[in-house]
Amino acid sequence: MSKPESVCVYLVGAGPGDPGLMSVRGLSLLQGADVVVYDYLSSDRLLEHVRPDAELVFVGKKGFEKHIGQDDINRILVEKARELERRMRDEAVRGVPRRAEGRCAQAVPSVVRLKGGDPFVFGRGGEEALALAEAGIPFEVVPGVTSGIAACAYAGIPVTHRGVSTSVTLVTGNEDPSKDASTLDWPSLAGLVKRGATVCFYMGVRNLSLISEKLAECGAPSDIPVALVQWGTTTRQRTCVATLETAARRAREEGIEAPAIIVVGSVAALRERIAWFEDRPLFGKRLVVTRSREQAGSLGSLLREQGAEVFELPTISIVDPESFEPLDDALSRLDSYDWLIFTSVNGVERFFDRLSGSELRFRDARALAGCRVAAIGPATAAKLRSHGIAADVVPAEYRAEAVHGALRDAGFASGQRVLIPRALEAREVLPQLLSADGGEVDVVPSYRTVAADPEHLREFASLVEAGSIDGVTFASSSAVRNLVEALGDAAGALLRRVEIFSIGPITSDTIEQAGLTVAAQAAEFTIPGLVDALCEHFTSDDRPGEEQRAGASPKGV
Repeated sequence: MSKPESVCVYLVGAGPGDPGLMSVRGLSLLQGADVVVYDYLSSDRLLEHVRPDAELVFVGKKGFEKHIGQDDINRILVEKARELERRMRDEAVRGVPRRAEGRCAQAVPSVVRLKGGDPFVFGRGGEEALALAEAGIPFEVVPGVTSGIAACAYAGIPVTHRGVSTSVTLVTGNEDPSKDASTLDWPSLAGLVKRGATVCFYMGVRNLSLISEKLAECGAPSDIPVALVQWGTTTRQRTCVATLETAARRAREEGIEAPAIIVVGSVAALRERIAWFEDRPLFGKRLVVTRSREQAGSLGSLLREQGAEVFELPTISIVDPESFEPLDDALSRLDSYDWLIFTSVNGVERFFDRLSGSELRFRDARALAGCRVAAIGPATAAKLRSHGIAADVVPAEYRAEAVHGALRDAGFASGQRVLIPRALEAREVLPQLLSADGGEVDVVPSYRTVAADPEHLREFASLVEAGSIDGVTFASSSAVRNLVEALGDAAGALLRRVEIFSIGPITSDTIEQAGLTVAAQAAEFTIPGLVDALCEHFTSDDRPGEEQRAGASPKGV
């Protein structure tokens, strides 16, 4: 029996908030961790990459609210490492193999301490490293992008700029005003500001008046630009630009609170010309994605790229059909079909998953050599290409009626046999039209849908009541029906308080049949087309104001 290797603790910088700014190394370690200890400033979206069997430990530290102390966090890291080492030793004794759960588990059992920003830049990572060293526990440090650089960049403020600033100084702004003496060298900081350097204060909003006062007392110009960047690099980012004299008052007036970076220096004035992040068409909009968890990623990613904050509200989950017998039977007779028609990305995925596990001679794209293939739209066609199939038919309009017309144009004839693997619950239009043309149509369920999570529904309702939802997107009629059914009697009252966006005419008809109004419909009935419709709607000059929407309430900040 071999002795299990020692546990390693990785102090990983999660970056300033945008999960896309995490390092490749950090993400790889997170995906393979056995235990993840994370804090308040780590993006929740990063936790989606954690193995399903990993232990999650929250040690949130938020501003000046009651929180877990640093000594307790140090203790937790040591305890979790030792617990994991004992567990691995016990499993080795019992001959239990190292688990991967389909993800990239490290060769060495690991604890990831996920820290906002960079562990060693006002992150107290040094204290955690010392605690681990004293306990004899191996550790590594993975740097992260620090907010003093990233938040400024996302606000359109370069911390150094030729002819403006040749240096940047990172300073803690979290000093206790009641202390007898400051540990900061205020004359030197004021001197840097006077000479054109940039000074970034971390965790300083609470002490902004004191910071401004100390710098001014030591000779910093009262009109030097000062910027405050709250929730930098996230869709909640807010930026306020003032002067040293007015910064504290402006921050109070605009409600700037922690977490925020304070940037003192002439570079702050460059924001007026090079701001980019907050200028995106959907910036600051909170939009609901009602697609299933399996499909929400593509729409959510596109919305976030345009600046939106995304609330995922899957109205359904994709699960196996109650029986695979009809699909398996169709697969065994696959060479008898003239046409194979896919009406969704899910249908493609489930079909090929089942095909790969079948007992057919060919368990991949070669099994389709004897039939022609149609896809309802470009996304479905793209998924087919990923499996080595180029669709013979893709209609110009992405709905059943258009598929039928495109099939007829492609030579579909009476007596031909058609297989449609799809959701158990779906429109019957296409099978009926093909049958009316003399086709022999087999519709087999390759997956089914189940209802939404009640907890997500309650959270959605609370956000709508608070006026914190700007729009709800629907990419299918089934999503509309499922959400209305899940919300029950409250559906009409809630959904009339938000703007509704539809992927196409079939979905729009379902929305209107539910007594709701479509704010905008995609011109191209695809996910990118839906995002384009949202961007155009929210940037339109003639868009109705919030007060013109029946039942609308003011948006929360």
